[in-house]
Order: sequence, then structure tokens, then C-alpha cells
Amino acid sequence: MNLEIPKKFKPVVDAARMAAETVFRPISRKYDTLEHDYPKELDLFAAAIDGMNDAGTALGGATSSRDAKNNSNDTVKNGGNMASVLNIMSMCYGDVGLMLTIPRQGLGNAAIAAVANDEQMKRFGKLWAAMAITEPGAGSDSAAITATAVKDGDDYILNGQKIFVTAGERADAVVVWASLDKNLGRAAIKSFVVEKGTPGMELVRLETKMGIRASDTAAISFDDCRVPASNLLGSPEIDVKKGFAGVMETFDNTRPFVAAMAVGCAEAALERTKQLLKEKINLNYTSPINNLKAVEAEILKLEADYEAARLLTLKAAWMADNRIPNSMEASISKAKAGRIGSRITLKCVELCSSLGYSESELIEKWARDSKILDIFEGTQQIQQLIIARRLLNKSSKDLK
Repeated sequence: MNLEIPKKFKPVVDAARMAAETVFRPISRKYDTLEHDYPKELDLFAAAIDGMNDAGTALGGATSSRDAKNNSNDTVKNGGNMASVLNIMSMCYGDVGLMLTIPRQGLGNAAIAAVANDEQMKRFGKLWAAMAITEPGAGSDSAAITATAVKDGDDYILNGQKIFVTAGERADAVVVWASLDKNLGRAAIKSFVVEKGTPGMELVRLETKMGIRASDTAAISFDDCRVPASNLLGSPEIDVKKGFAGVMETFDNTRPFVAAMAVGCAEAALERTKQLLKEKINLNYTSPINNLKAVEAEILKLEADYEAARLLTLKAAWMADNRIPNSMEASISKAKAGRIGSRITLKCVELCSSLGYSESELIEKWARDSKILDIFEGTQQIQQLIIARRLLNKSSKDLK
């Protein structure tokens, strides 16, 4: 096994890490305090990302494996998904909330990249897209979605409510999940691109949150919202045999991205903790762990967990780039990274004592930010359920 980062990604990873340290961290505390203020400093950064992406150098979180899907060469490939998770890890070393609010780098962009056809990519590829899945009565169980989309001539009419929409206010469009026919269950759930300003789409409120405060989180209602049929992502046909698989393709792409956020945030906390404690610890990687100080042994355990989460995330991305089904691996990476991200950042607060708990350091902020990464895009419990179904070859009906 070759566990080194491919050389072709090194310049992009270095650029993302530099952005984390020189763009994100200096304004991190400012926009954590000014929760609903838009970070204008990101406009110039977003323009730079667009330029690099147009030049064929992927930077940001919204790239995809479309190049891998269209590649007939059967050789091992490191493509858009690998580039994305590496970029996200590096940028979240700075600030998760700011990374989530970079224009045109939303989770909706990843959803579009995963399932849009070429014509839709031309129309929506340059938009900043949020993703609207969660409803007041449908959280981790996406199959419980009640929002509806009814065909009316060349349009669909959307009705329903969505909550916890990341970048819902600032984005140019929202990828909305709705059911074409509730009687057909999961198979009828489709996603639609609804552009900002569409009549019937209304911003209800902005949430006040514990973490990722630089990123806006919105509640949005749809009341007879008319959307062109050409804005439906993927096939409009309802395939009962395929069931929820079409929708899950989006999660297979985006769950490793969220895992990468957790890995980047955990690395930031771990590295800063080692810097603050450097005069009191000596990390000897050749000595038995029982011969180390308690704090040294704890840090080594945290590092082991961090490495496991990082490698699981890279594996899920690599599988996507090589067109290998990765539904279970995507959930494994999200479950592991989400759990250890919270564990590492909270333990770092503890190890650094008053410095870790105060606002003089960003460690307490990283601990607050990390918690959401174990929740959105599917909670820890949902990921474990998905993994169990895959391991036991059970359907959602058989194993609930």
C-alpha cells in the first residue's frame, strides 16, 4: 500500500493549507462572534479558487469524480474526490465554518457534480449551491421526507419546509429533495435545483448555533414553488427496484467530504495542543506507551485515531475516483471521523486546561465546530446502521 499523498496534489494541498493559516485563522474569531455577517474577505479568495479551477487545478470542496466516470482507462486513478477531501482537510485546518461559506463550494455543488448531466453542469456548474434535505419531521432518516414535487406541464411545483440548510441564505441556488409520489416511498425522492429568487421560495429564519457560526444555516419554505422540469437532477423516472440508491449516490460523494472536515479540524486542535505543551512532553514513538507520561500516552492515542480517520476518508475518496462502490466505506469514514473529531478536540480542550477553555486560543472553537460534523450528512447512529446493512446484506426494511 502506498499511503503517501500523490505528488500531483501537493501544490493544491499546500495552497489550501496556506489559505487556512493566512486567510481563515486571522478572521476566524471575528466571524465566530459576528455570526450572521458575511465574511467579505472570502470574495477575493473565491475568485482565486475559480481561476485555479478554470486552469485545471482543483482547489475547494466542490470538485467531483466526473472525470473518473467519463474515463475509459482502467488504470488506478486519483481524481476529483481525492482532490476535494485533501483540500477540505487542509482548509478546515483553518476554519470549518469559513470553508463552508466559500462561494460556489457548497454541499449542493457536490450534489450537482455527482448526478447532473452535461447540460445541467453547464447551467449550474458556476452557481453556489446549498443542499436542502432536513425537515422538521425528517432528520437523519432522509427517506421520511415529506416535501412534494408535482409535475405540471414543463414544470414541477414544490411544496414543503426545509431546515438547517447550510449557506441557505447566501447561496445562488438550493438543491431541494422532494418526493414525486409519497405512495412509492424512497424511490420517488428526487433532487431539484431551485435558484434564488424563484417565486414561492422563502427564507424563514437564520439559526443561531453552537459551532460553524461563520456559515449561515437557514430554514426555507416552498409554497407552490414552480421549478422547470429540466432542473430535476438525475432521471425523472421512478425506479422502485432501485429504490433509494439513486439518492444515496449523492451521500456517497459528500460523506467523505464531511469526514475530511472533521479530520482537518482534529488535526488543527492536535497540532496546537502539542505546540502549547511542547515544553512538558517528549513524544517518543519508539518507547512502550506504558513508559510514557499520561499526557504523552493520551496524545499518541489521539494521533492514532486521527490517522485512522484520515486514511479511511482517503480510501472512500479513492474508491469513488476509481468507480468502485463506496457506500459502506463512505459511511465508515464519516462515522469514524465524526466521532474522533469531537473526541480529539474536546480532549485537547482538557489537556490545555485554561488555555483550551478560553477564547485566547481557537481550541475551544474547534471543539464547538467539530460536534456538527458528527451530526449533519447523517448522524453517528445512521452511519452505523448503514454499515450494518452493508455488512449483513440487509435492506432498510429488514434492518431498522
